[in-house]
This record gives sequence, structure tokens and C-alpha cells, in this order.
Amino acid sequence: MNVITTFRERQKAKQIKYDRTVLRELSIQSLKKRVHDYFENDNHHGIHFSQVVEEGCFDVAVEAYLLGANFSKFGYYGEPLEEARKRCHSQEKHLVDTLFNFILYWGKVIDDDVYNEGLYYRCEGYVGDWWKEGFQKGELRRKMRLH
Repeated sequence: MNVITTFRERQKAKQIKYDRTVLRELSIQSLKKRVHDYFENDNHHGIHFSQVVEEGCFDVAVEAYLLGANFSKFGYYGEPLEEARKRCHSQEKHLVDTLFNFILYWGKVIDDDVYNEGLYYRCEGYVGDWWKEGFQKGELRRKMRLH
């Protein structure tokens, strides 16, 4: 007897397999370094970075990295990075908003509108950098036919 699977099940399994192979290139040291570069050097403004906040930043970074890697197929077929980035603007904005709200809730940030605006821009930069890195790694994997 043959097992009957649907197209969606097959597509989901293929996506999970691709995500796992792309994530092999991501290291915890690079995650920690980028969190430190973007957020931890700002302790004098009131962010208290506990392990919970750091892990939340890791989660968002992984999601942004995978989002960029998944959209790298458009770059492989000749679309510029910025055009491919426009395709996933709403998903990227959701990640930025999620990270910003997560840090505000768990990071014990002082209530200062100017500081919060700067924090939002740092969240945008953080997510954007991880998206670009995922896009570049995914595009490289496609060029090397490792996808």
C-alpha cells in the first residue's frame, strides 16, 4: 500500500528540512555577539538584560534569519535585495514589533519616549541585519546548489 500525502504536508516537510540545513550555519556565539552589540551596551538607559530577554532576542533573530533565507530564492533569480525585502515587509515589521514589545515588557526599561524610539530603531536594525545575513547565506546556498 502506498501512503497518500497531501501537497501541503509535503511542502511543510520540505520547508522544515530546508530550515534545519540553513540553521546549521548559525552559531550561538554570533547570536550573543549581535545581541551585545545592539542592546547590552546600553545598560545605563535602563534595559536589564536577563537570560529571558536574551533568549527572546535569539528567537527573533532566528526567525528573521529564516525569513531572509526563504526569500533568497528571489535574489537567486535576479531580484535585488531591496526588492525581495519589500515582499516580506509585513512579516519583518511583525518581528520588529514583537522584539520591541518583548524588550519593553521583560527588559525593565525606563519610561522615556525618546529612548523608546531609539530602542525601536535598534530593533529594526537588529532584525534587518539578521534578515540580510539569512538572505545572503540562502542565496549562496542556492548558487552552490545546496538547497
